Amino acid sequence: MPERPLVIQTEDLEPESRAWMEERCDYRVVPFGCPEFEVLLPEARGLVIRTYTTVNQDLLDRAPNLKVVGRAGVALENVDIPACTARGVRVVHAPISNQQAVVEYVFALLFDAIRPRTQLDRAVELDEWERIRKELTAPVQLSDLTLGVIGVGRIGSRVANIAKTIGARVLGNDLLSLTPDQAGGAEMVALDTLLAESDIITIHIDTRPSNRHFVSTLLLSSCRRDVLLLNASRGFVLDESALATFLIANPGARAVLDVHDPEPFTPKSPLIGLPSARLMPHIAAATLTAKRNMSWVVRDVWRVLSGDEPEFPAKILG
Repeated sequence: MPERPLVIQTEDLEPESRAWMEERCDYRVVPFGCPEFEVLLPEARGLVIRTYTTVNQDLLDRAPNLKVVGRAGVALENVDIPACTARGVRVVHAPISNQQAVVEYVFALLFDAIRPRTQLDRAVELDEWERIRKELTAPVQLSDLTLGVIGVGRIGSRVANIAKTIGARVLGNDLLSLTPDQAGGAEMVALDTLLAESDIITIHIDTRPSNRHFVSTLLLSSCRRDVLLLNASRGFVLDESALATFLIANPGARAVLDVHDPEPFTPKSPLIGLPSARLMPHIAAATLTAKRNMSWVVRDVWRVLSGDEPEFPAKILG
């Protein structure tokens, strides 16, 4: 390895991690795809990326000295892991960096949906005071409902645990056979059972190719007609056309989506303008704490460049 190997950071990270790497290597912050990036890429030993940099065979062919790719985040759909593996390029990521932020955000969305509220900016008379309070009376509380968690991993199990503690009935479904303790207290059931019995369904499945359009016309047909569907996993797991058709046919159903395919979504999205669809700008992990945690993927990048084993190597999902 060169004494000070070249590592390129292509997207915004926290300055502390950048300073840490600058002490150890030739560390450059250069946006993906710009002319300087293309000039530096052939000599780069490492890449540190986030969401909008794609590492595929074409990039690897232009990066003959590349040894490691660090994804400052959890999902790896923008990295061709088999192609990297074939080239001997290690891929590392930050799988536990933002789980608390996402869990908190899921409950923010959930309570926005089931607990109507407003803020008063003026004094009001008693009759208006009482009218406002009556209009904002929630028909249910979380402890009255059944929450279904599809994908009971690091985030899904935390969501299940919190909802269970609050008093909801919690059902879970996962590819793995999990005990209630492993599933955050969720009762593990068949997918059809979860769909039929859940008032709220929250999606936390991974980015394996087989999960594309997991939320399909067939799946939605098994849901309650008044279901509340939350997706803070990845946009491609949901068929937006199927969801739009379902929401139009079932006025009591609602969907809150933090993630989309593509991002940003285009004017052609069938969900735009539907009053029962709330479209958020992918901010589940948007806390400074999570961003700092994700930025420290550089530690694993440096471990690889130093000849050591990384703490969080990427795994190929089937």
